[in-house]
Amino acid sequence: MSNIYVQEPPTSGKVLLVTTSGDIDIELWSKETPKACRNFVQLCLDDYYDGTIIHRIIKGFIAQGGDPTGTGEGGESIYGAPFKDEFHQRLKFNRRGLVAMANAGPNDNGSQFFFTLDRCDHLSGKHTIFGKVTGPTLYNMLQLADREVTADDRPLNPPSIKRTEVLANPFPDVERRAAQKLEANQSDELAVKSKSRATKNFSLLSFGEEAEDDEEEVTTASKSKKIVSSHDALDDPKLSSQAAITDERREPAEFAPPTESSSRLKRKKEGSDQSASDSSDDDRYNTEMKQRVADKLRQKKKVKDSHLSAATGHGGAEEFISPRQRELDRKKAELRREALLLKKSMLKKTDEDDEDGDVKDEAPQSEAVQDYRKQREQYSDRKKSQIKKGSSREAQALALLAKFSNRVTKAGSGEADSSSLSHLSKYSEDEDEKEEDEEKKKKDAAAVDDVAGAAAEDDSGWLSHSLVCEETVERIAKDASTVNEDTYAITDPRHPINKRRRKAEKRREEQKGYHRHRR
Repeated sequence: MSNIYVQEPPTSGKVLLVTTSGDIDIELWSKETPKACRNFVQLCLDDYYDGTIIHRIIKGFIAQGGDPTGTGEGGESIYGAPFKDEFHQRLKFNRRGLVAMANAGPNDNGSQFFFTLDRCDHLSGKHTIFGKVTGPTLYNMLQLADREVTADDRPLNPPSIKRTEVLANPFPDVERRAAQKLEANQSDELAVKSKSRATKNFSLLSFGEEAEDDEEEVTTASKSKKIVSSHDALDDPKLSSQAAITDERREPAEFAPPTESSSRLKRKKEGSDQSASDSSDDDRYNTEMKQRVADKLRQKKKVKDSHLSAATGHGGAEEFISPRQRELDRKKAELRREALLLKKSMLKKTDEDDEDGDVKDEAPQSEAVQDYRKQREQYSDRKKSQIKKGSSREAQALALLAKFSNRVTKAGSGEADSSSLSHLSKYSEDEDEKEEDEEKKKKDAAAVDDVAGAAAEDDSGWLSHSLVCEETVERIAKDASTVNEDTYAITDPRHPINKRRRKAEKRREEQKGYHRHRR
């Protein structure tokens, strides 16, 4: 049993179910089965399981609940539709006290769940295990099955879930949805109240009739046009609809047009209320203002260009450059020219050195350098004589065989067996030439090679040795009945003849011993 607990992954999250049989603590595997655990925790927070019954009990198997209708056909998930199964290789139905989702088929999980009352290996891979019952509350869970049931596994006195409590919520974003809906409804009500307009109760005022008349006038004016002020809305001779101060478009002081603003004030004081003339004046004013702004920007750009030309030394702005600056610029130009000439001379010198490289190589060298150069040349020549890696393996093997056959032929009788070497004819000529070249190279490199290496290369006497085999003598088949030095005696102690032979020998030895004793 301890091995089973070690194989199960650690849990994160805990829920308490208060039932008529006692409290049941459920620890959740929220990392292995996040969808099922999120669904279960959210339903517990929403009091979804409160008052539900354990509607199905199969003794020694499962106890199923979580259906608010109590029929085993109801209940839905928080996702609004059945969610997929979640299987984990370390979660198996190998013991009692496991909590899993009940379904009617693959990927058909809702709100119903069940407790395992014993090992249920055949359910692995069919139902999502998302929790386990822990501690002594396991015995309260087992008491759920101590009920009388009908033929269709429904308990006559079904146990029920009184309430649920989330002791450790593994999902910080999961909260009680009922409280969220209540807060949303309250905020909607406040918004509706704020949008509703207040109405005046004129019966509470001492001047009710006059106030009603004023309210009607304001209402009609607001319906007819946009209200600017009470001067425009009311037909009161004491209130003038003409503005005492014009509504000028205020601009910064540096862009303010003095002539245009004074002319417009003068026209306003004269009482010109014609809308056509006002619109034309506004258009003219806007055009002139744009023209003034554009002129000012052009002037700033000209000043900026003049400063830039003075800094770069173009455009006849010598008065902005000091004599010291001119001297520094002249020295910089001279240094640049000198650096360019020096670079050209260095490049020319390197080219000449490359041309005279052969002459420099002819200088006297030490003996060590000369030996090194000879060995290097020999190595390069041998490397060139080798067969390239790109050639096929068969061609390389045939070339080596042809080379060896030529050496054997030269060391021996001097004539090769045409029948045995006919298939190597195409390689023999090339190999002869290579062999001659190698012999010349060996003679040149004899002074450099070691004594042992030279002796090994010169030891070619074994190539002239001939292979001599024994004469083939016809052997006659041996007779199994003949006994000689090559005959091996094979006896089976279990054979009846051998048994009788051993008994007869034993009897003779006993008789010999008896006669000796008598004497």
